[in-house]
Amino acid sequence: MNEHTDSFLDIPAQQSAFRQLVTDTLTYARAAGASDAAVEVSESQGLAVSVRQRRIETVEQTRDRTLAVTVFAGQRRGSASTSDFSTEALHKTVDAAWHIARYTAEDPAAGLPEVEQLALNYPDLDLHHPWAITADEAARLAVRAERAALSMSPLITNTEGASVDTTEGHFILGNSRGFLGGYPYSRHSLSVAPIAGQGADMQRDYWYTSSRRSDGLADAAQVGRYAAERTLSRLAARQIRTGRFPVLFEAPLAVGLLGAFVQATSGGALYRKASFLLDTLGKSVLADHLDVIENPYIPGAQGSSPFDGEGVRPQARRVVGGGVLEGYFLSTYTARKLGMTSTGNAGGSHNLSLRSRLTSPDDDFRAMLRKLGTGFLVTELIGQGVNYVTGDYSRGAFGYWVKDGEIQHAVQEVTIAGNLAEMFRQIVAVGADVHPRGAKSTGSILIEQMAIAGQ
Repeated sequence: MNEHTDSFLDIPAQQSAFRQLVTDTLTYARAAGASDAAVEVSESQGLAVSVRQRRIETVEQTRDRTLAVTVFAGQRRGSASTSDFSTEALHKTVDAAWHIARYTAEDPAAGLPEVEQLALNYPDLDLHHPWAITADEAARLAVRAERAALSMSPLITNTEGASVDTTEGHFILGNSRGFLGGYPYSRHSLSVAPIAGQGADMQRDYWYTSSRRSDGLADAAQVGRYAAERTLSRLAARQIRTGRFPVLFEAPLAVGLLGAFVQATSGGALYRKASFLLDTLGKSVLADHLDVIENPYIPGAQGSSPFDGEGVRPQARRVVGGGVLEGYFLSTYTARKLGMTSTGNAGGSHNLSLRSRLTSPDDDFRAMLRKLGTGFLVTELIGQGVNYVTGDYSRGAFGYWVKDGEIQHAVQEVTIAGNLAEMFRQIVAVGADVHPRGAKSTGSILIEQMAIAGQ
């Protein structure tokens, strides 16, 4: 169990080889009759180790590589992919994509991005930090996190395990309009999920840390202890009475509200008229003290990218200013469907953050509880329950009843409900307690009032 997850031995050389593969495939696609084409070659490797009760439960090592090609016959499009990089396989893949393209219906929005939108020159954003860790070393790290959780209290009776995951990869993307680019990347994480209590009063919670750099991860024992603290605080949970109360979404959960905003303002939902924020560009969609900022160019950040999935230059921009929607999230295709221009968001948003002009540096979690006063702190949501066409929102929830700014007891078996359009306008405060994990970030979010169904 001592295999070593060596970094790709010579990424510069492999990137050079991938560039040649892309160039050759594009050349063949044009020779086959394609009016335009795009090709992406990618390779990744990963190690995932999970432990439970201090013993290794699973070890998974992966290595994948793919070449994907999209060809256009005017405004007809076809796509195919292969993991075989031989010349014969690449030609067969292009031929398959070309066959599809010739027999699909024309789509006026189909086609590559315009040349002026492409990131023909782009910065190095420091996204690749491989972690040369063996399976045994990863297991020891996971055990350390689990042991720290188990040692917190005799009430921590078990765990669902702890895990360490590491992934690195690289890719080259190119198209027949002159774009050719790519970069290596890495992602690492550590998580643990303790169980507390016995019989009918058993609770679980978890905590995790993630970063592009292994030295950016939180200490394993610290992660384990905090996961245990969260789990212990859930014991003796009970229902609360039905009513309308202020609701505070804990920061790691609050990013889900930001994700709902992105979903509702993304081109796919908009052109299908499947969004409650349809036709709201230039209109107030959030409380007037809120801004939403997107910055793809933060070095080393998990949501950074010098170009989107089509090679389009992303934008460092203000998406919402003073509550007013200033931009959508558009790919080339969805932008054309809406008669607009791509925002460089093919593949999603980049380092999106929700900020309040009312937030001060000392608005930490305790301060946000004081702002909540008496109401419901939500730390876990259960089920889906979001209708993006109407904005109706209804989710099962776990959390804590708060009175006069102090947590009183854990709460379970309740449902919180509202309408996202109203909830966005009723955000009265955003905390400074930001947990930057992933491509979106926000502090805890306080909503003026929501319906809670309990006893």
